[in-house]
Amino acid sequence: MSLDKNQIAQRIAREVKDGMYVNLGIGIPTLVANYVPENLSVEFQSENGVLGMGPFPTEDEVDADVINAGKQTITTMPGASFFDSSLSFGMIRGQHVDLTILGAMEVAENGDIANWKIPGKLVKGMGGAMDLVSSAENIIVAMMHTNKAGESKVLKECTLPLTGVNCVKKVVSNLAVMEVLPEGGFKLLERAPGVSVEEIQEATEGRLVVEGDVPEMQF
Repeated sequence: MSLDKNQIAQRIAREVKDGMYVNLGIGIPTLVANYVPENLSVEFQSENGVLGMGPFPTEDEVDADVINAGKQTITTMPGASFFDSSLSFGMIRGQHVDLTILGAMEVAENGDIANWKIPGKLVKGMGGAMDLVSSAENIIVAMMHTNKAGESKVLKECTLPLTGVNCVKKVVSNLAVMEVLPEGGFKLLERAPGVSVEEIQEATEGRLVVEGDVPEMQF
């Protein structure tokens, strides 16, 4: 079976290590904070000016003045801080964020990412994505493997306007965990439970490298 959005976030949470500073993009990435083990000390940063985000609030915890970059209400951890966007982007551009987790509409086999614009549709702009992809050394993408028409979003080349080039290190989709190889191509690391290698190959337009037995994801 393919994963739902929460399961994708749960799997990505395993990539978060103790002591990391992590930026969560809009969409599936915001769910990652819900699944980080309590024994880890992790600082979640949002480009609208928050350091120390916690899980999403319960109904009685909601504070409309405390939001992330996607305008969703959030909780904050003890010691959290708030600051203006210039300081926030100083953290990002200064490479003080260890891990960036982004959603995407397309990812190419060379690590290009398109996640901000579909031609003909009104958007407000790229936001902080351009700074994140140009500054972060470790970018993990959370995405669905195919679009609503069943067409691959894991491609030889992106067809949509790019956010960044040659920057994605790993993709976690509803079907698989894949590493973007330095020489190009997606190396299949893990399969979603019940999903075969053949199903992943069929859903992947880009070059897919399969070596030996590919294990199922563990949760």
